[in-house]
Amino acid sequence: MAKTNPGRFFEDYTLGDVIVHAVPRTVAEGERALYHALYPARHALYSSDAFAGDCGLDGSPMDDLAVFHVVFGKTVPDISLNAVANLGYAEGRWLKPVYAGDTLRAESEVIGLKQNSNGKSGVVWVRTRGLDQTGEAVLEYVRWVMVRKRDFDAPAPETMIPDLADAVPAEALVIPEGLSFQGYDFTLAGEPHRWGDYEVGELIDHVDGVTLEEAEHMLATRLWQNTAKVHFDATVREDGKRLIYGGHIISLARALSFNGLANAQIVAAINGGAHANPAFAGDTVRAWSEVLGKAETVAPGVGALRLRLVAVKGGETLAGDLRGEDGKYLPHVLLDLDYWALIPV
Repeated sequence: MAKTNPGRFFEDYTLGDVIVHAVPRTVAEGERALYHALYPARHALYSSDAFAGDCGLDGSPMDDLAVFHVVFGKTVPDISLNAVANLGYAEGRWLKPVYAGDTLRAESEVIGLKQNSNGKSGVVWVRTRGLDQTGEAVLEYVRWVMVRKRDFDAPAPETMIPDLADAVPAEALVIPEGLSFQGYDFTLAGEPHRWGDYEVGELIDHVDGVTLEEAEHMLATRLWQNTAKVHFDATVREDGKRLIYGGHIISLARALSFNGLANAQIVAAINGGAHANPAFAGDTVRAWSEVLGKAETVAPGVGALRLRLVAVKGGETLAGDLRGEDGKYLPHVLLDLDYWALIPV
């Protein structure tokens, strides 16, 4: 009897299935140090216990995207081990801060299926929840991924494309308990710009560029225990290249956004997102943001910005269109992410 697991293929998913993912993970300060070394993340709330304490929290939490990567990594063996590509995100919310010593696990429900016209793959939609050691949800999101078929002759499932919200309503954002920016230190945070200084429609060029390295993205993929074949095995793709984990691009773009959005301390929600094109070692990544919306919150001194974060490769940043006449993303676009961030007013 075979004891190895080849992973799920498209025909192995059934609408409504709830998958409990294996191998819970206790996160510690080592994850924070590696996360900050890889990108580098510089937002003060996640760098300093003292700064976080002055903002009403019980010390510095784990970076929001580090939590996302841990939870995402738990799902890969069951959802995207045989993926062609991870396609997008929606309805993501951070529900509770995660601190060093917390243990995270994940569960996913299959909420959508659609076989591709070529009959060789299909798209699977899942709603994933990250849970801590108490069973409380710390994170939830929907993602969809293109997965290979094992048997091209296997019958296609009935198509079900979930109806997903265009955005998380501002009133649905979860503010960490105790959070207050009334005593916020803008000098230590690195920039003077607050909620009222940003205008809807404003574009922010984050200026800096980072050239992707093979070693760094492989370290990141292993760190988050992401076992998708396209990230490890150069023989899986016809071009012989290892695909860089999309989450690596998200975190890199978020780190670049510090220059211009240093006070956008907390990623509170993901409204939508697309990995527009693959990235490979040697590509140079730059990023820019657009302010899509603003909202007040009930927390003292805390406002919310709805931001569009775009990562591109090559020399283009703000210049030019993102999509061609056919509506598809142009080849230089890597990431198009719509999210809410919490910032002092």
